[in-house]
Amino acid sequence: MKIKEVIVVEGKDDTVAIKRAVDADTIETNGSAINESTLAQIALAQERRGVIVLTDPDYPGERIRRIISERIPDCLHAFLPKKEAISKKQDDLGVENATPEAIRQALIHAKQEDDTKQVESNVIDWQDLHAAGLIAGSNSKRRRERLGDILHIGYANGKQLHKRLQKFRITEAEFKEAIQRVFEEEQSE
Repeated sequence: MKIKEVIVVEGKDDTVAIKRAVDADTIETNGSAINESTLAQIALAQERRGVIVLTDPDYPGERIRRIISERIPDCLHAFLPKKEAISKKQDDLGVENATPEAIRQALIHAKQEDDTKQVESNVIDWQDLHAAGLIAGSNSKRRRERLGDILHIGYANGKQLHKRLQKFRITEAEFKEAIQRVFEEEQSE
């Protein structure tokens, strides 16, 4: 599978994992200490070929993603579920631990952020998140994690989930279908 866009990852081991999964070029941020030179490279790649951001599903990975999003608009974002990015020993979380198939699936489902206002009928509001048990409930964290996996937008706390649903233009129908799936999975456990 050939990827036209340049994939932004955190380090060399992530690049090795990407190369095992797909034919693509990468830019490494060298961890969360992303500098101006790297941001300039990413901006040029976005202008010329497009960029897919694929960082670790942890706080530093989200920080890198946020920095890139603020500086370089219109990048695509690919998310690996935590369970796909954990090492066999369960002691490391990162892109480098993912299988080639998990990486391909994340890239296939890459989404573009959109900061423009959505049509009112498409907006998922705070009350929808409460009603679905995604905020302030005993299962809320697990539900948000599973919802993020199903929608391919990654795990987020309640406030960030609300923003991601808007930024990635998740429709009310997509949200309802995904939350229904979460509930069905809970019932079968």
